[in-house]
Amino acid sequence: MATFAKGNGYSKKDLVIKGSPIILYGRLYTKYETVISEVDTFVSVEDNKNSVVYSEGGEVLVPASGESSLDIARASVVAKKGIILGGDINIIRLHSEIFPVFLALTISNGKQQKGLSKRAQGKSVVHLHNSDLKKVDLDFPTLPEQEAIGSFFSDLDQLITLHQRK
Repeated sequence: MATFAKGNGYSKKDLVIKGSPIILYGRLYTKYETVISEVDTFVSVEDNKNSVVYSEGGEVLVPASGESSLDIARASVVAKKGIILGGDINIIRLHSEIFPVFLALTISNGKQQKGLSKRAQGKSVVHLHNSDLKKVDLDFPTLPEQEAIGSFFSDLDQLITLHQRK
């Protein structure tokens, strides 16, 4: 159904003006998007070449830490291949009939979000592990229905973004 991984290395202090695009865990709850299609943060990879984790496109990302259990019980899809996935990010790579946008929406809302926030551990900083994500029960419709639901909410997100820019 899916494989689980973690982002690696890199934090806000590693950011540079030009370099390789990166998604840091904080973006997942400070600049929330269901689908991340553009990245405006960059790092230099020379120092950490061996441990860099790159997106393949279509992964579902869930923050591994945050200030509250609700902050981290949300997910985004990274649309593009070749984006560095920084530390403190849980990565879900789907191998089955689950549409990534639908999974991100499911994790971020309703009973799945409540279930994940209950599994978050800690007080001042809370953590969510891939082992917690594996325990979430998912009910999902057929793939065409998932795609239709995901497309509807992606279109809605784009419309909201356009109105916010005005």
